[in-house]
Amino acid sequence: MVKKEVYILSGFLGSGKTTLLKHVLQALKEENKKPAVLMNELGSVSIDSDAVEADTSMRELLDGCICCTISDKLEAQLQDLLVNEQFDVLIIETTGAAHPVEVVDSILSPLFADRFEFKGIITVVDGRQWKERSQFSPSVLHLMREQIRHAQYIIANKVDLLTEMEQGTFIYELQQINNRAKVYLTNYAKVSMKDIFSEAAEIKIEGYEKASIGRHLSLQAVVYTFKGEVDGEEFEEWVRKQPETIYRMKGYIPLKGKKYPAMFQYSYGMPLFMQADMKYKTNFVIIGEELSKSDILQSLQAIDHY
Repeated sequence: MVKKEVYILSGFLGSGKTTLLKHVLQALKEENKKPAVLMNELGSVSIDSDAVEADTSMRELLDGCICCTISDKLEAQLQDLLVNEQFDVLIIETTGAAHPVEVVDSILSPLFADRFEFKGIITVVDGRQWKERSQFSPSVLHLMREQIRHAQYIIANKVDLLTEMEQGTFIYELQQINNRAKVYLTNYAKVSMKDIFSEAAEIKIEGYEKASIGRHLSLQAVVYTFKGEVDGEEFEEWVRKQPETIYRMKGYIPLKGKKYPAMFQYSYGMPLFMQADMKYKTNFVIIGEELSKSDILQSLQAIDHY
């Protein structure tokens, strides 16, 4: 089964995400790829849905943020898209208040994680907004930095509002926060999406061999499907050995001697087991930074007895 590629459009309010969305959709159609869009708004009314043409499958999540108050609705919308729509690439435009790690965590539900391939976060940063960021509260500044830090691609937007010296400072400060992302200086979020798509494909083809020589994705998701049974003590030992750069783990673990898989969740270093009451897909999702996909998959295969 061919997995659906997933890109997340991130960035603070008013940075230019919806303008970028239009460019992304146009570029996908030029490559004969059928896109679908999931649009998240904090309010009860969609403001930007007219940016998506009628021939593109679209779902909306209103009245809350993807990563907290409406994560259950997100799962239902994704299931609906998978069952009822034909598409190759899913573009998720988040609210400006969304934290990237939380969004990836919400998207990759163990129920259908094996149907999606997370390709990266494209973060849009408004140059003038960044220059005048001292006006924002500490919590907003932290969120803006997190959106930049976890991006694979940074769209440094509205640079026509900055002097040449300010543009240089803008790029320098972005790279100080995230030196692994590719930075594009733009106006009206105009960027070569073919460049981004080809780079994402290159990472997929060459896998984590390229990452092992210094090109780690900023935020990665690894999905493993258990085929056999897992010894509980072996699994707990496996969890203890994992690096601190793993932020989330979740999935259904087929423990030996148990009729149904156990739901496992790991967040901020805290593991939690809950016994399920029916047979779920035994998908296991790992989200973090600077991960070696091949090492993780090999270590999971070693404890998967089948």
